Amino acid sequence: MFRLFFLATGAVWRREILHFWRERSRVIGFVGSPLIFWLVIGSGFGDLARFFSGALLMSVMFTAVFATMSVIDDRREGFLLAMLASPAPRCAIVIGKVLGGATMAAVQGLMFLVCLPLTGTPIALSALPGAAGGLALTGLAFTSMGFWLAWRSRTPQGFHALMNIVLMPLWMISGALFTQQTAHPWLSGLMNANPLLYFHAILQRTLLPASTAPAPALAPSIAITCAVGLFFLTAAIYAVERRPQGNAA
Repeated sequence: MFRLFFLATGAVWRREILHFWRERSRVIGFVGSPLIFWLVIGSGFGDLARFFSGALLMSVMFTAVFATMSVIDDRREGFLLAMLASPAPRCAIVIGKVLGGATMAAVQGLMFLVCLPLTGTPIALSALPGAAGGLALTGLAFTSMGFWLAWRSRTPQGFHALMNIVLMPLWMISGALFTQQTAHPWLSGLMNANPLLYFHAILQRTLLPASTAPAPALAPSIAITCAVGLFFLTAAIYAVERRPQGNAA
């Protein structure tokens, strides 16, 4: 049973990686959009360092969430139906796709780090393991969330609507554009309940440990990010497990 689970998870993970890297336009788009945002907004304020971690968070979010949009295509093309009808555990589909999306998000986040010296902060080799771990953890949480949203969406248009209505506003109040200290009191309170605030804090604390920018501490941010990722991963597995096999496609 365990061998079948690992084989199915590995097959789905490998398929996601190959699918993604064969579509060069997606790779360019997921890196290019946050890069342009960072250069324009950062240059406009005259402070590239201020918005770097927010742009990096956007890059991870775009890559992880849109990687799970393939769930909708797989449902239409019959791949999911074949997987659900196979002897492999259904949770292997979820875990394989989540690991695939998180891997791509972490890799593209590391690619984005090449621009860090433009902020005047050199890339410290000692900080790379922590940065890679922060990117992977954030990617896992985002991909779990994205899979759950994609599974509940019947069309790509519905998925994009959820993305625009839910995730983009959450990103805007994650500390990527302004801090809690400068926000109105009601918005500052809302930011405390925003999980993306803690996703963003992980990237800030691992990439710029000497930064004096206000952000939640690293330990509680990691704990909250793990809890959010585990919640959405459990919700996604539950949604796949409870769906009748005949209605899966």
